[in-house]
Amino acid sequence: MLNTATPSTPAPVLPAIGNAIAGQHTADTLKLLCEQLKPQRRVVHTGDVVYQAGERFANLYILNSGFFKIVNLSIDGREQVVGLKFRGDWLGFDGIAGTRYACDAVAMDTGEIWVVPYVALLEACTRHPALLHVLHTAMSREIAHDRDSLMSVCTLPADARVADFLRHWAESLAERGMRTDEITLRMTRAEIGNYLGMTLESVSRALSRLARDNVIGFATKGRRDVQIPDVGALSAFVQRCLAPAPAMLQ
Repeated sequence: MLNTATPSTPAPVLPAIGNAIAGQHTADTLKLLCEQLKPQRRVVHTGDVVYQAGERFANLYILNSGFFKIVNLSIDGREQVVGLKFRGDWLGFDGIAGTRYACDAVAMDTGEIWVVPYVALLEACTRHPALLHVLHTAMSREIAHDRDSLMSVCTLPADARVADFLRHWAESLAERGMRTDEITLRMTRAEIGNYLGMTLESVSRALSRLARDNVIGFATKGRRDVQIPDVGALSAFVQRCLAPAPAMLQ
């Protein structure tokens, strides 16, 4: 007899393949940097400071693993989170122009950084043009992300800001070949609010709305592990927040 049962639909594999390809690119870039620069490896733990504002600039730092935040201190001592860094990102570009670092770089979990003396990096770039391309690419990505972050804070309503923050975190992981369906936030609600220009209460309300709309879920009671069934749904949520309200009938 003929089997008339409907064949089961295979699980989608394209996102996983895309993540693997992106992750391999990051791994290849790190391999090139390691081979050509022979950097000093340094293990860091949560709360460790890589460098501080005002410290004399001498090194750039490449992230081999872990998550890091960039913190700016105001004149009155207030801390402002101004950047987030993932595997393959660089730290310390802010120190090149003024010869001193302008911010603090702080580890958000256990990770490994590669210490690269800036003078040695410039010398290596003259011998290996591929290194210069990697350096310029890293600088360009940082400029582009800083622009996008400013646009988000200046133009998006509160709920959309949190959704866009989660989208960026998930896509940053995807670019490094890591899973995005469940992410562990390495920041407290207060730190997320500080980064996005929001209060802790506004961040909590936004996360709750995203959960009610089934855009995200929470894997644990601590609500640090966020489930993201579809990263594209976060982008769609942002667009809905920006859509004009329908006109009321007179």
